[in-house]
Formats: sequence, structure tokens, C-alpha cells
Amino acid sequence: MTQISQYPARAIERDRWVMAQRSERNALDPHRPYAFFVEEERSATGTVLPVATVLLTNRECPWRCVMCDLWRNTLTETVPQGAIPAQIRYALAQLPPSRQIKLYNNGSFFDRNAIPAEDHAAIAECVRSFERVIVESHPALVGDSCLRFRDLLPNKLEVAMGLETAHPELLERLNKRLTLDQFSRAAEFLRSNNIDLRVFILVQPPFMPAEEALIWAQRSLDFAFHCGATAATLIPTRGGNGAMETLTRQGDFSTPPLETLESAIEYGIELARGRVFSDLWDIERKQDGCICFAARTVRLHQMNLAQNITPRVICEQCKGRS
Repeated sequence: MTQISQYPARAIERDRWVMAQRSERNALDPHRPYAFFVEEERSATGTVLPVATVLLTNRECPWRCVMCDLWRNTLTETVPQGAIPAQIRYALAQLPPSRQIKLYNNGSFFDRNAIPAEDHAAIAECVRSFERVIVESHPALVGDSCLRFRDLLPNKLEVAMGLETAHPELLERLNKRLTLDQFSRAAEFLRSNNIDLRVFILVQPPFMPAEEALIWAQRSLDFAFHCGATAATLIPTRGGNGAMETLTRQGDFSTPPLETLESAIEYGIELARGRVFSDLWDIERKQDGCICFAARTVRLHQMNLAQNITPRVICEQCKGRS
């Protein structure tokens, strides 16, 4: 793996820099999802429901975001027609019944190089028994293909988009090829076409000073709900993709403390403008192992489900600052 010392100032050079930091991707079967599970989630009506999540195997996203590690579980070529419906059927045959389904694919559902558009009808048939279908997409790909897929479904469509941060200059540095205006226009397109919006927000993304992380998480939540989001997920930024380790050595990234995530979700829930979730996936490796970690993680999970702020865990060791 080649290491390049400095993150490029010019956007045109950043793709090459990000790629140069990478190791090998995982070997995957194009006819099998690389993971699937059922999780509980609070719905917009206030009911906690089982949600089937299928992590689809497909071609890598065309964008090279500096913080992304999802490329590890992607392919270098488009899957053959029929492979994505086969993946969904394979997962659902082994999962218990659920009310909603997330079809996440480490990129954009409406990227035809990742999910062949010719498979949309078969995919819709696979998920027709669910009340809600949630897919993810880069805002640049939100358009008529969303409407065509929506019209194939007998149920409600929701699209999750990564805002990452409302900090305009930092958003540009993430190499996502996205502006706040572009995000806002995509959100308005979804809203005007009766498609719900879910937003992903990074807590303390790279290049952001730790002392500014909370205020920008709060501003990002404000922006997401201003754009009509019905749910927002706060993701503690993690390393593990090569580029983030290089940025850590350069002093451009540090893992956010749990306290920042706690304060951000408390702010979001208090807004009462939509559901706010903490992303707790793989959170164990993001923390320093304080004795309070398990109890604080349980609290965050309970707040995800109840959408109420509960008393903080008192820790004599870290004083709640870890």
C-alpha cells in the first residue's frame, strides 16, 4: 500500500490519494449479500418495529469519500442481472418476519452500475410484504429513477442520504462531490414526490477540530430537519480504511469521544422534529475501554428506541468525558 503524506488541496487529485491508502477488499459472492440481520427501530408513529437489514453485494460506489470504509465489501464489476433479487431472497429466507426492510448497498441504490435498473421490478416483488422499504443514495442520483422504483412498490419508499456535515468547506474536503445546495435540492425532490428522507450525519468527521464537533453535529441536525428529514442517524466517525489512519498520523482526525455522541443525540431528541438515532455499529472499537462504556452504550440504545432523554451514566473514572 502506497502512502502519500499530504491530503491534496485539489479535488481532482483526491481520488488518487484515497485509493493509494487502501489495502485489499474482501472476497465476496455476487449472488449472496455480505450480511443480513434484524434490528429494532422506532418508527415514525412511535412503535418499535423489527426491521430487516440486507447489506447487498455490488459494485463499488463511484465516489471516493475520504472517510469511507464501505468499499471493503464491494466488487469491482457490476453484478449480473438477477443477482440482487437473489441476494434479497436468500436473506429473507433466513430472517424472522419484519415490518420494514433496509436495502443498503455501500453506495447508491439508484446507481445502475451497482443495482441494475432491470432488476427493480424483481426487487419490488421481493419486498412487497413490507410496510416500508428504505434504500440509500448519493443526492446526485436522486431523480426519475427514484420515482420509477417508487411506482413499482405497493408500500412506502424512504431514501437515506449522507449529508455528513453542514460545514460547507469541510464537506468539500471529504471528497463527496456534494454541496449543501445540491443536498437541499435532492431532499426537496423527495419531499415533493412523497418519498421520506433519512439523513446520515458524521460526528467529528476528519479535518474538524474536536472542540467544534458538537456544534457542527447540532447544525447538521438543524439542516437535515430543515430539509424535511423524518429521521437522522448520528455516526461516530471511525478509522479503518487506510486514509483515516494517514489523516490521524497527520493530526487531521481523531475518534470522537462518546460524550460528543451523547450530547448530539440529546440535542436532536430535544428538537422533537424527527427521530434521531445513534449509530452503535462496531462502536466498541471506537472507544478507549472505560468501565462506563457498556452502560453508556445501553443508554444510547434505549434512547434510540424511546426517543426520550434519560439520565446520564455517572462515571468516577472518566467523569463522562471519554
